[in-house]
Amino acid sequence: MSPAAQFAEHRAALTGAPSGLDEPAGHPDGVRATARIHATYNGRVTTLSQLRSDGPFHLRRMRTNGNSARVGIIGAMSAPLGGDRLTIGVTAGDRAVLEVTTAAATLALRGPTSAPASYDVRLTAGEHTSLRWLPQPLISAAGSNLRQTYTVNLAATARLLLREEQLLGRANEEPGHLVSRLLVHRAGRPLLVQRTAYGAPEPGWDGPAVLHGHRAVGQLLLVDPEMGIRRGPVLLGEDSRDGCAVLAPLAGGPALLATAVAPTSSGLRELLDEALVHALHK
Repeated sequence: MSPAAQFAEHRAALTGAPSGLDEPAGHPDGVRATARIHATYNGRVTTLSQLRSDGPFHLRRMRTNGNSARVGIIGAMSAPLGGDRLTIGVTAGDRAVLEVTTAAATLALRGPTSAPASYDVRLTAGEHTSLRWLPQPLISAAGSNLRQTYTVNLAATARLLLREEQLLGRANEEPGHLVSRLLVHRAGRPLLVQRTAYGAPEPGWDGPAVLHGHRAVGQLLLVDPEMGIRRGPVLLGEDSRDGCAVLAPLAGGPALLATAVAPTSSGLRELLDEALVHALHK
């Protein structure tokens, strides 16, 4: 039996619910799990020196071309639930080329406790390293309570592409409470410190100055020492009813940040893709 299947059966045994249910009750104290990815460059290609699956995270090597490595994160079961403490640690050593993605959206659900769940992603990239973090969206379901944190540490010559997408509620439902933080350091100095919060009890989160009724939000961060920053902010999206995005340079380094809102997940992805093309070719 795979570690993912064993974990699903273990959690089901704790809750007294079948492992195949879409929304298991979860253990009252929550699940603690840490998955780790370590990529190194051996002089010819990037190798995965560590793939440690844990809890709801099953890590799988994916086929690539050239000297890069690619890892897919497959959810073993519904997570995070209230009270869970989940962590993914990704380290790409000097000159490594690594991409990490997820097989499906991450679904934050209401748990058996009102305590928030935490989902921490820790990314580290060494010198002359290229790291791409491109997961599928995070869905904040009604009644969920999640604290998500990205902590990123980049060497001075590292390159990063990070995409974050959040869907606030499933079809015809209100979102849960979602607090997200993005902390990025480059060469030991702060590059970006950002906090966003959506859903009750956050004041004004759905007002005209924040989302204005949109339910898909996201951002794309591009850091590249070889990128020339010779531009001001750029507004993307012709009709605000279909969503819009702003692409702007960051003061602390050769970096561009796109922030977007849209009524649907597909609209959000289109805006972020447009922002990336603009960042790479303008």
